[in-house]
Amino acid sequence: MSFEHILTERRGDVLAITLNRPDRLNAAPPAMFDEIRAALADLAGARAVLLLGAGRAFCSGADVMSGALGAADPGAATHAALTDHYNPTLAAIAELGVPVVSAVRGPAAGIGCSLALAADFCVASSTAYFLQAFVNIGLVPDGGASWMLPRIVGRARALEMMLLGEKIPADKARDWGMVYEVVHDDVVDSEGWRLAERLASGPTLALGMIRRQLHAGAASTYAEAMAREADNQRAARSTADAVEGGMAFLQKRKPEFKGR
Repeated sequence: MSFEHILTERRGDVLAITLNRPDRLNAAPPAMFDEIRAALADLAGARAVLLLGAGRAFCSGADVMSGALGAADPGAATHAALTDHYNPTLAAIAELGVPVVSAVRGPAAGIGCSLALAADFCVASSTAYFLQAFVNIGLVPDGGASWMLPRIVGRARALEMMLLGEKIPADKARDWGMVYEVVHDDVVDSEGWRLAERLASGPTLALGMIRRQLHAGAASTYAEAMAREADNQRAARSTADAVEGGMAFLQKRKPEFKGR
């Protein structure tokens, strides 16, 4: 499948999706998120996903020049872009059955910030920063940021990002718990690959259930979360990977998971 705004690469069990508008700092028109969603719908056996940005940015936000600003009704156009394009893609990432890693250099702003933090692990370069700049242009956060950020960094820090609209550099983002690690700019992609490959070698079905379990747990009662855990544990226990994990434990060796 060929795309206009992204590149895809399959390396072993990892599918890499690269935002590919480096001349615009990977500013994302709605069609880019449609393409990401299409790529995620066709994993073809991939056991992990890596999100990358071409050039010196991860994603500078939504490409406002391609839509709402020129529309007869900018508010309606913005609402349609979110509900029909951006939000369904972020929801698809949340429901994905395999782990997701993002590798961020330069800006991850607006919808790009939401995309980077929708991953299970975010590897950031020393040049990376995270930005909720909506308030600077009289808008409000979107892409699930008002749900996501308080759960990652807490209410006070989320309000700092959203009400002040200032850059959060990589080291500060690490201290706040937004990113998994900060590495030198020239190795951020390779570190993203390394982590994605490690996850791809794990018990894929269990990893998928874990990530969806955590997402659902944020909106569940304690009892509902425990019930979902019990259901998932029953499903996980019947997988070939669980049998292999148990045998490896008894035999004191490293398990060889097959994602089944």
